Amino acid sequence: MPVTRLYLIRHGQSAGNAEGRFGGHSPTPLSELGFEQAKLAAQALAKEKIQAIYSSDLLRAVQTAEPLAKLLDLPIIKTSAFRERHVGVLEGLTFDESKAAFPRDYYALVNRNVNHVITEGESYSDLLQRATGALKEIFRIHQGEKIAVFSHTGAICFLTLYLLGAIHPKTKTTPWLVTSNCGINRFEIRGRNNIRVLAINDTRHLHNITGNDSFAAR
Repeated sequence: MPVTRLYLIRHGQSAGNAEGRFGGHSPTPLSELGFEQAKLAAQALAKEKIQAIYSSDLLRAVQTAEPLAKLLDLPIIKTSAFRERHVGVLEGLTFDESKAAFPRDYYALVNRNVNHVITEGESYSDLLQRATGALKEIFRIHQGEKIAVFSHTGAICFLTLYLLGAIHPKTKTTPWLVTSNCGINRFEIRGRNNIRVLAINDTRHLHNITGNDSFAAR
């Protein structure tokens, strides 16, 4: 079976990230730092000879994908499947505001209760189902190619857990896998049961703007 290379990239810093707010499905744009991160990520990924670019259709993810698309002259295939979790009533709030106003939803979220549906939002299970469905279709279409997927911290966490075989239908809670803004998770797909993890949260390309806290497995 031909080897498929997958790159999961979190969007650059958004205005909401800079203020410590839940982004959810909001159309928050990148910050000035976020645009610089996206540029550096594009330069690193261009060297990998990416053949297809997918992105969440949310603004901050699309803006992060655009520099790579321009460098490689490739279209950005946008889909709502790779959106962040819909955090409902928590959207736009800080952690402290969420904890004070909606403690049940807040604690279920931070404790990674997989099946809890946030008020007016969705569960991590819902996120996992839509994101993995899209990923399976990408593997079918692009077998043997190199694919970049621009998404969000929660979506990337659960896609990574899925690829690691660390989540299943009976899972109730999960660990949290940190992905920094414009961090890259790299995988080789050699078969349904043969997935190789090459890097988790690779941020080496950001070293010049983030300093010594930038490293491959953070």
